[in-house]
Order: sequence, then C-alpha cells, then structure tokens
Amino acid sequence: MAKRIGVVLSGCGVYDGSEINESVITLLAIDRAGAEAICMAPDIPQLHVINHLTGEPATGESRNVLVESARIARGNIKDLATIQAKDFDALMLPGGFGAAKNLCDFAVSGADCSVNPEVARLVKETYAAQKPIAAVCIAPAVLSRVLGNENISHQLTIGTDEGTAEALQAMGSKHIACPVQDFVVDAENKLVTSPAYMLAGSISEAAEGIEKTVQALIGLIE
Repeated sequence: MAKRIGVVLSGCGVYDGSEINESVITLLAIDRAGAEAICMAPDIPQLHVINHLTGEPATGESRNVLVESARIARGNIKDLATIQAKDFDALMLPGGFGAAKNLCDFAVSGADCSVNPEVARLVKETYAAQKPIAAVCIAPAVLSRVLGNENISHQLTIGTDEGTAEALQAMGSKHIACPVQDFVVDAENKLVTSPAYMLAGSISEAAEGIEKTVQALIGLIE
C-alpha cells in the first residue's frame, strides 16, 4: 500500500498563506515517490490578506485558511481538526508566511509565539506515534514551538538567517546552518527540515532541497 503523507497547508500565497511553489513541489515529490498526499488545513480565518501584486495588506478583506488551501489541493483537502496521526504515515509542513501567521503567530510574536491548538495537537500526536515529520522554509518554527513546549531536545534548520535561528534556539531548538540545496535530519526525533525559500533564489533551488527532504521523510517511515 502506498505511504500516506499528511501535508499541512496554511492558505494560498507566500505573503499570507502557503508558499505555492513549495507546496506544489512537495505534492509533486510525494507523487513521484509513489506515495499519497493527504492535504489538510485548519478551518480558521487568515491573520490578514495581502495583495500579492503590491505586497500591502488588503483592507476590508478576510479569507479562510482551509478554503484558500483548497486552491492548491484542487479541492481535495480536509479540515485539520478531523485528522489524527493514525490517518497518515508521515507529516510535512511547507512554508510561506502562512505557516508563521496562521499555523502559529511566529511572524508577530517571534520566540514568544503560540501554535494553533489543532496544529499543535496533530504535531504532538505524530511525534508521540514515532512517525516522521518534515518542515521547510519558516515552517520549522511550528515544530520548534511545539517540541520546545514539551521540553524535547531536537535539531532543525531554517537555513542561515541568524535572527530567525536565534528565535528558534530561544524556543528550545538546536539550529543547524544549512545550504538551500541540502537538509537536516534529526534521526532520533525523526525530523527533516530544509531552508527552501528562506534561501532559495529560484524555484529550482527550492525544489532541490524540498525533493531531498521528501525522500528523506519517506525513508524514515517504518
């Protein structure tokens, strides 16, 4: 039976949701590996809506994270609150500001951030079930907060940005500097992370690290 990879989306668009290139590369890599992606997102309002043409907030607009994420998943998506760790073999979080604005509030609160309760529940369930978890770009901040709150010693990467790395370390992570085309594996905790667009200057650079991350994630499934 094909391995099932849960993919947690956070909207649609780099500035206020899931980074679309990262999400599509993730889904493509999962499919090419012969695995099945199970897309999910929390059924909550976005923090705000950004006009991706101007980069400015769109006043008077509101959007739903699940509804927007359905654009990337072509409608084949589930409310994260209805998903349990038993429903997949591994979990992956693409990046984009939505991971730091909607899945958690790291973009606003930094090291003092909190994680959406349902997202935190699923990450903790997955970890407790000893199933592997991957995150790319800024999404490792979600893992850092959840695992840090549980006092679990772990290591991960967001690339080489010193300010972000310091914030993750303040939450309890050991940050490992990593180039865009590579990834970091915490074998003991079954975590895989890669910088993606935290460092990538092109879609091909982002793809190289993400594809390797997906392969490593699947390789950790028992």
